[in-house]
Amino acid sequence: MHFKQKFAFALAGTALAVAGMSASAVTLRIGNQGDALSMDPHSLNESLQISVDENVYEPLVTRGRDYKLAPALATAWTQTAPTVWHFDLRKGVQFHDGTPFTADDVIFSFERAKSDGSDMKTYVGQIKEIKKINDHSIDIITNAPFPILPELFTHWDIMSKKWCEINNATKPVDRRKGIENAASFKANGTGPYRLRERQPNVRTVFARNNNYWGKIEGNVDEVIFNVIGNDSTRVAALLSGEIDVMEPVPVQDVERIKSASSLKVLQGPELRVIFLGMDQKRDELLYSNVKGKNPFKDKRVRQAFYQAIDIDGIKRTVMRGASTPIAEMFPPEVNGFAPDLAKRLPFDTEASKKLLAEAGYPNGFEVSMNCPNDRYVNDGAICQAVAANLARVGVKIKLEVETKGTYFPKILRRDTSFYLLGWTPSTVDAHDVLVAIMSTPNDKGQGQFNLGAYSNAKLDELTLKIQSETDDKKRNEMIREAFKIHQDDVGHIPLHQQALAWAYSNKVTLVQLPNNYMNFKWITLKSK
Repeated sequence: MHFKQKFAFALAGTALAVAGMSASAVTLRIGNQGDALSMDPHSLNESLQISVDENVYEPLVTRGRDYKLAPALATAWTQTAPTVWHFDLRKGVQFHDGTPFTADDVIFSFERAKSDGSDMKTYVGQIKEIKKINDHSIDIITNAPFPILPELFTHWDIMSKKWCEINNATKPVDRRKGIENAASFKANGTGPYRLRERQPNVRTVFARNNNYWGKIEGNVDEVIFNVIGNDSTRVAALLSGEIDVMEPVPVQDVERIKSASSLKVLQGPELRVIFLGMDQKRDELLYSNVKGKNPFKDKRVRQAFYQAIDIDGIKRTVMRGASTPIAEMFPPEVNGFAPDLAKRLPFDTEASKKLLAEAGYPNGFEVSMNCPNDRYVNDGAICQAVAANLARVGVKIKLEVETKGTYFPKILRRDTSFYLLGWTPSTVDAHDVLVAIMSTPNDKGQGQFNLGAYSNAKLDELTLKIQSETDDKKRNEMIREAFKIHQDDVGHIPLHQQALAWAYSNKVTLVQLPNNYMNFKWITLKSK
């Protein structure tokens, strides 16, 4: 199959390969608004955590500078039968503790990633079993034909069976229940950088892995990842030279940083769509003044919320133009995007009020809204704008804006009535959004981030057909049909595709990918 990779990603210079280590260690200092919540690569399917952890851990298949699939711990793969994929594993690879990487680690990581507490079930839920052929060869058997399986593996990271057993970390850290283990704070991957020091929500230090099997094209020996939640403080740290790279750049500070001769700003489209979700399962909302019923079960209420939101106003005043309003749950750069479904419902407060009245809420109602404040660009401000918009139609929002350290455990327990979330399709294909966000939740990973439990049997049926269909034309027609169903149901409320913005010293060269992941192995820092 050939899925078009239509996106344009930004490159800031080219990280040059270095022939040897310099006499003095090169230390790169990064400032980010948030932190990876755990070093456990199976504990949370969240972009920043994956971005940080995958400098230490690696998947079988990765993405290169051009964002196309590339070998990682697997050197080759081929579909040998409709439900069988053969993978050749890389020889001569060692985990950071010196333990050799083998097929046993892959099988162990499969069992771990599909177990209770894992947030990575979506990536391995299609697998029926993995058969070991020898230490460096496996057959992966899927439940049904699955032609894009390698694309699904780019964020399923492989852990050492031996290390996990020694450290009592055979089960994933469960963010929902607050259960921790050694894998939260220690790490033992195969990647280009080792974990040296971990101070959650303060700083994490990484050291170059000089025994890395691959090529580290940058020259950085040590990476200090600092958590600087306050936007002004983070910008000041960059301007003063206390940090070399910052992410994200507050939209209001982009031009100011650009004007500094010693700094650069790198902007590009991100594959992430920011959206709102609503509890559509409970008979009564958890946090609302409406007793005995759930307003969100009524499509008219969901549509009223949609049409009450002034998305162009949010783009103009909150995002300062750094967003693109969107009507679908994934951006145009992702395979399956249907241009004819790209028109949003109109912003219309009178239509919203009428829909609420027809549904039995002429005076609106009260409901809480969960939002992170350290994950997206201006996420808290977006939520405040949504709350202000809804107030105009009589809906009173009780905002619960919090760090993702408390936000994620809450929403992943589905302890939420109304929430803001963002999603980046790791496969660059619509199926990722369908199975993770829109399908009816089950214990196999389907609908794992469908936190409001939206459900449509026809959409579920189409999702199963889409994942097995090999004819691109038929497949895209089914994708369109599924997303039309979701749009007509107002299953979620898409808001916008956000833009990436990193800022850094002009002594730095790096690569920005459209999934917003930062690869330390591609970064070079000039000493002079």
